[in-house]
Amino acid sequence: MRRAEPERELIRRVAPFLLPAVVVGFGVGAAVGGRNAGWSTAIGVSVVAVNFVGAGLSFAWAATISPTALAAVGVLGFFVRMATILVLMIALNQLEWFSPTAFAAAVVPATAVLLMFEMKVLSGRMQPDLWSIGETSR
Repeated sequence: MRRAEPERELIRRVAPFLLPAVVVGFGVGAAVGGRNAGWSTAIGVSVVAVNFVGAGLSFAWAATISPTALAAVGVLGFFVRMATILVLMIALNQLEWFSPTAFAAAVVPATAVLLMFEMKVLSGRMQPDLWSIGETSR
């Protein structure tokens, strides 16, 4: 029996915590800066969650193609996701209630927490054990 790709495994493991993280983000933001900051913080945490899922799915897909596709998704995907966050922040900044400070204050720690979670889940596994390059999922 073949185990799931590490990216899909990570998504499955983190999925139950995404909505509670958004709620906690809203609560912390609202407590510190008011309701508008709460909404901005909740959006920031949501963006990190969607970014994580998008990255995981794109890496899982690329791993079935080739090492070159995996590298391209890694490099180009990073820039696309960062540009998307920046464009979203600029667009939301046009709204009177949006707080870019609260948004950024949520994005940074939420990203750090997800990275720590990822390191914990994948620790102890050797890099060659993580991917089956060129094999399709069953």
